[in-house]
Formats: sequence, C-alpha cells, structure tokens
Amino acid sequence: MTLSVGTQAPNFTAKDSNGNTVSLSDFAGKNVVLYFYPKDDTPGCTKEAQSFRDSYQLFQDKEMVVLGVSMDDEASHKMFAEKYGLPFTLLADPDGEITKAYDVDGGGYSKRVTYIIDGNGKIVYVDDKVNTESHAQDILSAAGQ
Repeated sequence: MTLSVGTQAPNFTAKDSNGNTVSLSDFAGKNVVLYFYPKDDTPGCTKEAQSFRDSYQLFQDKEMVVLGVSMDDEASHKMFAEKYGLPFTLLADPDGEITKAYDVDGGGYSKRVTYIIDGNGKIVYVDDKVNTESHAQDILSAAGQ
C-alpha cells in the first residue's frame, strides 16, 4: 500500500547525482513531484524521465519541483541524467530508506509511484498506475495545471 492522500510526507535527506545533499524540507512552501522509479537507463524508466524532461518547463512555470528517486547510486544517476539531458534532480536511495518510508519498496527496487506533496508537506495526490510515456502530462493534469 502506498501512502495516502492527506498523509504528512516523510522528510528525507539524500545525495543527488552531483553529490549534493537534498532534503524534502528544502522545498517547504513549494509543490513537489516526488516520483519513484525502478532503475536508471531501462526502457520504461527512460521514457518516464524523458516525459518529465520534455515537460520540465511547464513544471518550472508552475513553480513545481521534480525529484526522481530510485535505489541506484549517485554515479548511476549522473550517467543517466547526462545521457538523456535530464534537467531535474535525481536522488540516490541505495539503502532504500526513502523507498521504504514512502511504502514503495518492491524488494530491492523502488516501485513506480508518484506523489505530489504540497507546500505544507502533505501528500495531495498519488499515482500508482503510471503510464511512462505520458506521465509528466498526467501529473500536470492531476495538479490542475
């Protein structure tokens, strides 16, 4: 079971693809799209990331932060982001702490689930039936954008 709408989103701290420390609390007051995916540079995950890349300006225009999370390490994220020109932050969760906190542990990988978290840290939308090709547009629609 994923976390429910109305739940306070668990805070976390992780390293991004450049080794910077990122916490959910860094984005207080902003809407955050927190999307979990199984593995860098695999067909479905690549389509999903490209969907966010191609719609990234729309998220920026709406002042929405996009964070991708998988259990891959920083180096893997860096190669994935560079290979596909991903402009948003990818967070490394090699020990699965964030994956477990958000109840998307698939047994060694993150299940494909996306949360929209409002500026107060509450989960306002959950998508656990992701269409990798249209996912970013689906999230923008769900957010009323």
